[in-house]
Amino acid sequence: MLGDYEKFKKNIFGLTQIDLNAYKEKQMRRRIDTLISKNEMADYDAYVGLLKKDKEKFEQFVNFLTINVSEFYRNPEQWKLLDQEIIPDLIKKFGKSLKIWSAACSTGDEPYSLVMAFSKHIPLNQIKVFATDLDNQVMDTARLGIYSEKSIVGVPAEFKKKYFTKVGNSYQISNEIKSRVQFQQHNLLKDDYPTRCHLIVCRNVLIYFTEEAKEGVYKKFNDALVKDGVLFIGSTEQIMNYKTINFSRKSSFFFAKEK
Repeated sequence: MLGDYEKFKKNIFGLTQIDLNAYKEKQMRRRIDTLISKNEMADYDAYVGLLKKDKEKFEQFVNFLTINVSEFYRNPEQWKLLDQEIIPDLIKKFGKSLKIWSAACSTGDEPYSLVMAFSKHIPLNQIKVFATDLDNQVMDTARLGIYSEKSIVGVPAEFKKKYFTKVGNSYQISNEIKSRVQFQQHNLLKDDYPTRCHLIVCRNVLIYFTEEAKEGVYKKFNDALVKDGVLFIGSTEQIMNYKTINFSRKSSFFFAKEK
């Protein structure tokens, strides 16, 4: 045993404002214990001491804690639905000046995918995506915009040719796309949410949260949307009680704010 986990959670909240109570404990504790062992610390207290004095280890902890599995156009059939139905409907209802939020955006694959998807319907210079994540390190990766071949395998051929340049074994996304995304650190469990959004995209992140935390986030997403605004979730997620939190279901992974 590495000591008092309840005390550790309080210490981590004081250091990072990350509330570990909102995560499934068994899974998260196992991840943290592995990291402590990797850093050859004797217990939770020793590890907290390390995080306080070593900025690199602190960044490593936040990076390890946040789940960063991302790729462009993940689940392409859902992006096809976004392209063919959701985006045209949003433009019809609200015009082309849309407020788009990519929440828990990880390494930028998702917000950049959104810019490309919207570019089929709106001039590129009119598109703006607000992208947030808890982890500053992954957002630095996003701002750099260099991706592996595996990450971009789902990108439509027209966009791959137009917006990516091969650099060694990697691919650099163009400044045309990068300039349409604004990155900012944000904690879904603690910080204020943007308001009057037309589209919120948050995919394959909340599966790591407790049911209570998950419901709280979905309610806040609903509050952040305009009426008829849309929430796009991941294929690993479900909103079972969507009606009680003021959503209607447009399809398995798209939900519209009711009123």
